[in-house]
Amino acid sequence: MINDNHLLLAMRIKAWGKELGFSDVRIADVDLSAHEAGLTAWLDAGHHGEMDYMASHGLKRARPAELVPQALSAIMVRMDYLPGDSSSDWRNIELDANKKPEQAVISIYARGRDYHKVMKSRLKALADRISEEIGPFGYRAFTDTAPVMEVALAEKAGLGWRGKHTLLLNQRAGSTFFIGEIITDLDLPIDAPATSHCGNCSACINCCPTQAILAPFELDARRCISYLTIELKSSIPVELRPLIGNRVYGCDDCQLYCPWNKFAQVSDQPDFDVRNGLDNASLITLFNWDEAEFLANTAGSPIRRIGYIRWLRNLAVGLGNARRGLSVFNLAVNEIDEALQKRLSYPSELVREHVQWALDQ
Repeated sequence: MINDNHLLLAMRIKAWGKELGFSDVRIADVDLSAHEAGLTAWLDAGHHGEMDYMASHGLKRARPAELVPQALSAIMVRMDYLPGDSSSDWRNIELDANKKPEQAVISIYARGRDYHKVMKSRLKALADRISEEIGPFGYRAFTDTAPVMEVALAEKAGLGWRGKHTLLLNQRAGSTFFIGEIITDLDLPIDAPATSHCGNCSACINCCPTQAILAPFELDARRCISYLTIELKSSIPVELRPLIGNRVYGCDDCQLYCPWNKFAQVSDQPDFDVRNGLDNASLITLFNWDEAEFLANTAGSPIRRIGYIRWLRNLAVGLGNARRGLSVFNLAVNEIDEALQKRLSYPSELVREHVQWALDQ
């Protein structure tokens, strides 16, 4: 039963969260039973692709109490990630980069420090602060690190609504933010859920390069560029390679075209500032990194999770697309061919396959 002490604790939790750098903190109950049928249908359709862990966890994702016994509440947090030096015209700048064949495009969120590290440490600090106030309590903290439907919980908590691209949207912050949660056995007062404000807009559906958004709120991950360049461990389907363009780690297109992102908030967290010039690097420069350079330049970055082999695979596809998009008289074509030829006998069959495809373009 909620009483004045619970209300006061909830207010303090939100204040402590703000002090720790979270942009917003809200609370939801943990009943996700209404999402079980949709999750089952999505998995049965095979839309999760090679993400076998999605299927192996099954309905556990919609049952937070299986992660935290006697779970009653989810403390949901939002943290903006748009780099501090982003201009007001950041969306057009990013869209222009997509049109420069020789430039490597890396998703904005991945250009700085790994958000898993940032968010988890802050969530742990928030939980510690709660413990100092009330003593030990049952909880687990996650940020895209456990089988739980985070967007559904965030929507229930009022952090935003699920857009037609399946990402969370906020009226005052667009979608350029991370979400995380502390699932706990504390009985806390819940906040009102968010309502949808997409209306008849279909910009995200229409702009997707690979048509991965099959219908509003229905994403086939197997066609999504973020999945293809990050989650997929095998060969990128040949028919999708030309559609990837110069995107080598993730894709922001559905966010760039979303009108709500005119309200995206610049982060005050230096962790998300761009490192190693990854907002303006050439495909050739990144492709010429040896493994030691890759490891050094991606230290503390989410990019490191794909490993050097898939990094080269992605860049080879980008170079093949650049080769096709440039005039045969452009000197850059010779530079691209030279870089690709050096990898043509690379020990990894996966790399060799994509390099040969690039040379054939």
